[in-house]
Parts: sequence; structure tokens; C-alpha cells
Amino acid sequence: MFSVLLPTDFSENSRNAIDYAVQLLQHEECTFYVFNAYTPVIYHVEYVLGYPAQFGLADAVRNTSQNNLNELVTSLTDTYNNPHHKFETFARFDTLVFGIKEFVDEHKIDFVVMGTKGATGAKEVLFGSNTVHVFKEVKCPVLAVPSDFAFEAPHEILFPTDLDVSYDDSNLKILKELVASNHARLNALHVSTGYELTEKQKGHKEKLEFLFKDFAFLYHEVKTTEIPKAIHEFQIKHKINLLVMINNKHSFFENLFFKKTINQIGFHLNVPFMVIPSEV
Repeated sequence: MFSVLLPTDFSENSRNAIDYAVQLLQHEECTFYVFNAYTPVIYHVEYVLGYPAQFGLADAVRNTSQNNLNELVTSLTDTYNNPHHKFETFARFDTLVFGIKEFVDEHKIDFVVMGTKGATGAKEVLFGSNTVHVFKEVKCPVLAVPSDFAFEAPHEILFPTDLDVSYDDSNLKILKELVASNHARLNALHVSTGYELTEKQKGHKEKLEFLFKDFAFLYHEVKTTEIPKAIHEFQIKHKINLLVMINNKHSFFENLFFKKTINQIGFHLNVPFMVIPSEV
């Protein structure tokens, strides 16, 4: 059984991500935690310092959040009516990123699914800032769904790798389950920047091939120095509908996405993107 956290701000963007998650896991036993982190727009200093009761503001905002959550779950239940799925709601006074982080730590969450939109005013961006912070702070897999992505089963999954990460059944468990449940093909992509594989990289490649020996698995090597461009071109050419990466400190993932500002990345995201911590 999967335990999946579904953060929502009740926007169309977050609803689209929730719909994607429910359809992606339609054949799996799941508990979905539909989660809203709320912060009053206006409040007194005393409220922050620990005296909210006298103002009554917390109750009003919380009740609105809870009512919206209840309406959302009713809509999901009516739309999908899936006996494999159970929904629980949580309204929490917190910021989005820290609320998700604490919820994941408190509960045994297998992965988080959230909507993402590019930063306003930037033509070429990877994600909005909240999504980037969740990737960095949350110690479980996070699946980000673009706001305009209509659900399609992930039959072609792209897994770019620098082969510097040690793979095992724990950090690739969720990927193996998604490959299996969707009868998908996993395309491992190594972007070579002119150097031969080290012995360590060769060992990691062999381990990766072993872990997916019972699945449809293809290894690809592309020679270029422009890693984002190589990933994007491969994604288009092979009709990829799910992108998965492992985030390891000092890995090419971190260098690719977190060493530059969001407006400098120049990486087009038009399919769902899962980020897996190297240690989960």
C-alpha cells in the first residue's frame, strides 16, 4: 500500500496534480493525505507569539481550509469511486515547505505529488520556488506535475544519470514499482562530456542494469556538454512522459538545478518529474 501526500492550495494547478496522482495509482492500494498549509494573510504580532485564541482568527481560517478539503475529497470520491483508494484530510497552520517536511517526517509517506508552475515572468524556468525548496528539504520522493499536463500513463520513463550515485533497492524502490505497474520502459540516459567511464561508474551501471533485469530497460549514451539540452531532446524524440532523477549531494542533478538561479536554468519541463533522494 502506498501512502501519498497531496498538498493543495485549492488551485486548478494543484487539482491537476491530484488528479494525476489518483489516475497514476488507480490500480494500487493507496491512502492519500490531502494537505493544506494555511497562513492568515493578516494577523497581530500576538498571534505569532502564541496568543491566537483571543482573536478567533485561527479558527476561521482553519475552518475554511478544512471545509475546502472536505469538498475536494467529496469531488475526488465522486469522480473516481475507486475502492482501492482512501482519502484523509489535514489542515495545518504552517508554510507550505515546512508543513510538507514535517508531515513527511511524522507519517510514513512514500512520496509527495504536487503541482508546479514556472516562475512568473521567466520564459525558461525549471520550477517555481516552492517546488525547488520541497525537492531540497523533503527526504522522500517528490513528483512535480506541470500545470497544463493532461494525464497519460508513463509508458516511457527517462532516467538521466551521471552514474556517480550508488543504486540499491531502497532508493529505486518507487521507480521499480512505477515501471512494473505501468508496464513501462525505463530509458537510462548517461550524458558523456568527453570522459570515459571510471571504474566506479562502470560498477554503478552494472548495478543499475541488474536491478532492472526483469523489466524493459534500455541504456543510452549521448556525447555533449549541454546536459539540459540533451535531456530535453531525448525526451521529445522518444515521447517520454515521466522524468525521474536521483538527487545526491554534489551530483550532476544538484549542479544542474540548484547551483544557478531559477531564471538561469533554461530547462523546459513539460512532463511530470520525480526527484528521489539518494537515501530514502
